[in-house]
Amino acid sequence: MRILNIILIAFLLHSCIGNKNPKKEKKVKVSENKIVKPEFQSIIDSSNVNGSILIYDLKNDLFYSNNFDWAKTGRLPASTFKIVNSIIALETKVVENDSTLFSWNGEKRDYKDWEQDLILSDAFKYSCVPCYQEITKGIGEKRMNEYLEKLNYKEMKVNSNNLDKFWLEGDSKINQFQQIEFIKRFFKSEIGISKRTEDIMKKIFFIEKYGKYNLNGKTGLSIRNGNYNGWFVGYIESEDNNYFFATNIEPKDNLNKKLFPKLRKKITIEALNTME
Repeated sequence: MRILNIILIAFLLHSCIGNKNPKKEKKVKVSENKIVKPEFQSIIDSSNVNGSILIYDLKNDLFYSNNFDWAKTGRLPASTFKIVNSIIALETKVVENDSTLFSWNGEKRDYKDWEQDLILSDAFKYSCVPCYQEITKGIGEKRMNEYLEKLNYKEMKVNSNNLDKFWLEGDSKINQFQQIEFIKRFFKSEIGISKRTEDIMKKIFFIEKYGKYNLNGKTGLSIRNGNYNGWFVGYIESEDNNYFFATNIEPKDNLNKKLFPKLRKKITIEALNTME
């Protein structure tokens, strides 16, 4: 039985990007808990991007991907770091709750959605970089590094000079397996945070519900020297099973870059829809 068919149909009704249904192909087991999914590569190819879709099946302890080598390569977390940033902000009381207000000072920002007063949940949803730069400054270098160590969120390079941008540029990195491992530990209440913070994070992590399925996640986008790299990470909840995902993609040269941000979610949903 395919999951997320309702989500895929509903999403595509609101998307200007066409959908090509990948031909179902035979799975090839490559190790004890890793399975190559050719369907994922078909989705990647038809979307005119390069990259990897990584999905973890919790019940069966299996990873599925089209490109495990890509999935092992560390990249800037970009706005997926807002997951951890929010957790640390709530734990340190730099941010009180999901309704904490970030006031806009009237200055021009990169996106219209950022040019307004935003509460934490909306700042998370709209990936408001200025809001989260305010948060990181409130946390400070010392506490940020202490909590990254405590949460076992590895390979972030944080110092006093890059405190407001270390997740967007520089040497910080995370790979798709690490993204899924952290989100899985969060989901299973294993990262050592308060129940209150966990409950607030689950509220702001939630994206949409269709039927019995809950989609929870966060996108991320980094641009370095004109090169785009996009993330969509999170998890799907259902009565039967839970799936954790980390998609990382880059556009091919002939792709319209304006279309690229929508592809992160679309590609992931198509891949989830192939899971049985």
